[in-house]
Amino acid sequence: MKLKSLALVAALTASTVTSLLTATAVQAQAKEQFFPVLVYRTGAYAPNGVPFANGYVDYLKLVNAKGGINGVKVSFEECETGYATDKGVECYERLKGRGATVFQPLSTGITFALTEKAPADKIPLITSGYGRSESADGGVFKWNFPLVGTYWVAADVLVQHIAKKEGGFDKLRGKKIALVYHDSPYGKEPIPLLTERSKMHGFDLLSIPVTHPGVEQKAAWLQIRQNRPDYVFLWGWGVMNSTALKEAVATGYPRDKMYGVWWAGAEPDVKDVGDAAKGYNALALQHGAEQNSAVVKDVLKLVHDKGQGTGPKDEVGQVLYMRGLSAAMLAVEGVKRAQEKYGKGKVMTGEQARWGYENLALDQKKLDALGFAGVMRPVSTSCNDHMGAAWARLHTWDGSKWNFSSDWYQADESILKPMVRDAANKYAAEKKLDRRTPADCQS
Repeated sequence: MKLKSLALVAALTASTVTSLLTATAVQAQAKEQFFPVLVYRTGAYAPNGVPFANGYVDYLKLVNAKGGINGVKVSFEECETGYATDKGVECYERLKGRGATVFQPLSTGITFALTEKAPADKIPLITSGYGRSESADGGVFKWNFPLVGTYWVAADVLVQHIAKKEGGFDKLRGKKIALVYHDSPYGKEPIPLLTERSKMHGFDLLSIPVTHPGVEQKAAWLQIRQNRPDYVFLWGWGVMNSTALKEAVATGYPRDKMYGVWWAGAEPDVKDVGDAAKGYNALALQHGAEQNSAVVKDVLKLVHDKGQGTGPKDEVGQVLYMRGLSAAMLAVEGVKRAQEKYGKGKVMTGEQARWGYENLALDQKKLDALGFAGVMRPVSTSCNDHMGAAWARLHTWDGSKWNFSSDWYQADESILKPMVRDAANKYAAEKKLDRRTPADCQS
């Protein structure tokens, strides 16, 4: 009988200890701000996905090295999507229940899928420089935040730039612009804006799709050779970009007449082409290669020099690394902003963080304090404006590195705003959604 009693006591003790440990683990987790990190370190787009992911994770590590978000430590977990929409949705479903702060899909296809899920789960989506262009309208897209730029912004800036080169918008009449694009939701995004601009200025738009992953472009460049466009806009990703540049070399199309979107203007896109890509231009999404910025120096000192770097040290400060780092900064700053309303030193829910992203107020003073002086322009969002900034500039490959080659351009809001509102209204009608009320904007 005593043996049974002792066994019962031991079992109860073990159960109690297990319960206490579980409760402690849950409590510890609740004290951390959790950021799911959707990545693609494998597959056809890995050369571009890896440096972005490394920059994103390094910034989260930097935040912890500096004491967290007002004392709240950051936790994160990567999930591999391979740039596939179905895998991206699987990652979302697996990680959303862990108290996810915000998802950054890093894929327009995944963004389209998650746009349907985020409202019910009350988890915001940041799609910085990609995703649905009409989601800049927060009156319809309450949970989407295409912070600092959309593809309509990108397309508009490119048209502005070539108009400036030609001597005015009137000089575009009769010109030919070829859009070589990834045949996916991503690649199709700029078409409405370019179509609108072509009607306004009288240039001919030739749209040439390229099938995923973009290694076969002979037919596309045969069209370019036959039509002889004055400019080529490249809306590619991964191996598609370097392949396009190689085809341009092979067909004799001048690289200085080629302009890539910001996802077609990083080191992996040109390094295999090298000197032959000299003169190729691409947009910079608020930043380019920024090895001398204060935030890069902080990452090197507080993360890499401590043996905590996520990837190779020599990529720190490169274009896609900086894009990942900047995306993580925006995610963290939204939480910090939310803490100003809901309590500093507290873990924010996804719904609370959403308020922070909708009320971002990153002026130059704050950006400078974060180490982003010269890297980014101010970002200010509102209920109706979920983008917060519409600026971009260009950089040009000199055969060995990227150099900024233009002043800042601001997208023409007189063109963008009506397009965004019309597209958002169409989406709302299709989904039977009502526009947000003034009261909802205050919540």
